[in-house]
Amino acid sequence: MVEQVDKHPVTPRSKDEKEAVVNRLKRIEGQVRGIQKMIEEDRYCVDVLVQISAINAALKKVGFSVAERHTKHCVSSAVKSGEGNEAIDELMEVMKQFSK
Repeated sequence: MVEQVDKHPVTPRSKDEKEAVVNRLKRIEGQVRGIQKMIEEDRYCVDVLVQISAINAALKKVGFSVAERHTKHCVSSAVKSGEGNEAIDELMEVMKQFSK
């Protein structure tokens, strides 16, 4: 296991996991650039809002994917090592922020 500077243990992502998340983020980045172009072209506001909604949904999907992995690896490991309460509290706090 690799140790982070902030003392939280990290379970490294596999090459496939990294690739999947990075590819999703690149698609989202492309969508954002598409919205920029829509604004520059004075496209219909509702069309822009629909695209913004799609980006928000895509980001939430990536976030939940990262949260799921964190729960299955990092939180699970913390529970097994006797530090589950801290890890669960941390997860709950970040999920509160994420759900706003």
